[in-house]
Amino acid sequence: MSQAVILPLLLPLAAAILLLLTRRRISLRVRRGVNLGATVLALLAVLWLLVLVTGEGILVYQVGDWPAPYGISLVADRLSVWMLLITALLACCALYYAVQGTDRGSRHFHPLFQLQLFGLNGAFLTGDLFNLFVFFEVLLLASYGLLLHGGGRARVRAGLHFVVLNLAGSTLFLFAVGTLYGVLGTLNMADLAIRVADTAPADVGIVRAAGLLLFTVFALKAALVPLYLWLPAAYAGTSAPVAALFAIMTKVGAYAILRVETLIFGDAAGPLAHLIEPVLLPLALTTLGVAVLGVLAAQGLRRQTAYLVVLSVGTLLTAFALGTRDGIAAGLYYLPHSTFAAAALFLLADVIARGRGAMGDRLEPGPAVPAAPLVGGVFFLVAVLISGLPPLSGFLGKWMLLQAALERPAMPWIFALVLSAGLLTIVALARTGSMLFYRAAAGGGDASALALVSGLASAVGRDDPSQRSDGWRCDIGAPAMRAGPDWKRLAPVLALTGLCLALVAAAGPVTAFTAATADALLAPERYIEAVLGGVVGGR
Repeated sequence: MSQAVILPLLLPLAAAILLLLTRRRISLRVRRGVNLGATVLALLAVLWLLVLVTGEGILVYQVGDWPAPYGISLVADRLSVWMLLITALLACCALYYAVQGTDRGSRHFHPLFQLQLFGLNGAFLTGDLFNLFVFFEVLLLASYGLLLHGGGRARVRAGLHFVVLNLAGSTLFLFAVGTLYGVLGTLNMADLAIRVADTAPADVGIVRAAGLLLFTVFALKAALVPLYLWLPAAYAGTSAPVAALFAIMTKVGAYAILRVETLIFGDAAGPLAHLIEPVLLPLALTTLGVAVLGVLAAQGLRRQTAYLVVLSVGTLLTAFALGTRDGIAAGLYYLPHSTFAAAALFLLADVIARGRGAMGDRLEPGPAVPAAPLVGGVFFLVAVLISGLPPLSGFLGKWMLLQAALERPAMPWIFALVLSAGLLTIVALARTGSMLFYRAAAGGGDASALALVSGLASAVGRDDPSQRSDGWRCDIGAPAMRAGPDWKRLAPVLALTGLCLALVAAAGPVTAFTAATADALLAPERYIEAVLGGVVGGR
């Protein structure tokens, strides 16, 4: 059964190679079919792997049958399979949106999409730091190509900042892994967990510096304050399906922080135990505060969504920074919610921008979108999800986080920032919905929707909404737009929203899974023994 571990890597890699070799010989329709087929097969492989890991425990695949710590180890445990499942579901939705027309204009979009999945899956499955660096580089190359898909000055500028900062992060990553290898003689994470605990007193300072360098790199990938400035422009400037797929990119950094902190610098690490715990919680809370200001100040829906991604990173790492079973479990429940909700809002922002013509996604009164009641209803649902209002998945994740923080000294700060960020997010998204749907230009809205608003206003004794105090007039008697909803583009938005609702419907099994995952992370002995086998006993 350990052979199943490598399938999430082989499938996207094989598909990417096939698409690259045949990109000039096959039509766009065939490329779409190959990409969609490979992505769905990868999802099925991940579901199979989830069943195996849930039933049999940790699965290890030693590439080339070289024993650890000398060879390349691929490790599938509950955490890595959870991340793989989130990525596969997100990829299916983003790709379905892309094949509606966003993928036109370049033969390289589809192979780059599969290379991106290869890099993501490899980062979650690898069992050593050097190959984590390798998969980070694959991610960087593929994401740069996807970021620039479609061209344009804004994308090139945002892409340049993205690449420069990530290349700087890659350089620091090499310094860190080189230092660890020079001092400890290994980069296998299970082996590092043993050797860090046995670090000589004279080497503790060097290993601590290397560990903090690693944290800096992962914080850059996660867009943690103050290393988040590259994200809003990059995510807001690229195409909608790419931005939706990038919603998981920051979670790669959060995953790496959680993995390294619990495995290498866990309770058994001696003087290096909980290396980043003193700085992670303050930075996560600061990220919350800064990101919500960006959400309030954003002038476009896509940029606002990008800041919501940064906000979700702050919330997620606040949960992880608690370092307890309940805190980690809350973060692992919140992680898929925040990923799917942000991706849905990126895709919906593109639907809205297409319907508004030259106004795009600017948060200004403009022409109403086709099928405004339907699109507005979907926006309302996504806004409620991403704001964390009850009884949906965002609320449950934050509720679990606040419960986990009750016994912590920083509890007042956590409560204040998490709750105030949620309240200000509601205010910002309410203003956004008003600009995009309520304050629609005269003659551009749907008559039935405006009549419904008028009736509701009259029922509560308020003024007719066709006469607004700010001078903006909505003509209720205008004919409804004939254009119907673009169901092919709305379908992935609804699918991502449905995944968030599924987190609520299956809250019991999902929270049981995340709690068991947290237990396994806080007791890494089984991981170490599964990777090293008899070596751990001899050591």
